[in-house]
Amino acid sequence: MDEQRTWTARHRFARIAPRKARLVIDAIRGHRCDDAVEQLRFNHRRSARMIEAVLKAAMANADEQEADMRRLYVRDARVDGGPYLRRWRPKDRGRAHPIAKRTSHLIVTLAEV
Repeated sequence: MDEQRTWTARHRFARIAPRKARLVIDAIRGHRCDDAVEQLRFNHRRSARMIEAVLKAAMANADEQEADMRRLYVRDARVDGGPYLRRWRPKDRGRAHPIAKRTSHLIVTLAEV
């Protein structure tokens, strides 16, 4: 049986809401690595910088194990919700409303074509 080698990198507890990060990470899933890096470089969203760092870390992991860098593609890219910080916003008449400062786990997996 031919096993396909994969390389993974993750950024846990990233201080960005998963809903915002998913907008960017959906755009690179299934693309070749060099195309994905270019796409992230020209994306103006804040999460693009974080995802680009994770993608480059996965590429470095693959390069360490002597993978063919020209054949790498993004096999799986996902954003899982992490724990969130609970904060309180003071409101009128002594009330307080909750604020959820969400975190994300960014996970990128690469494989060879």
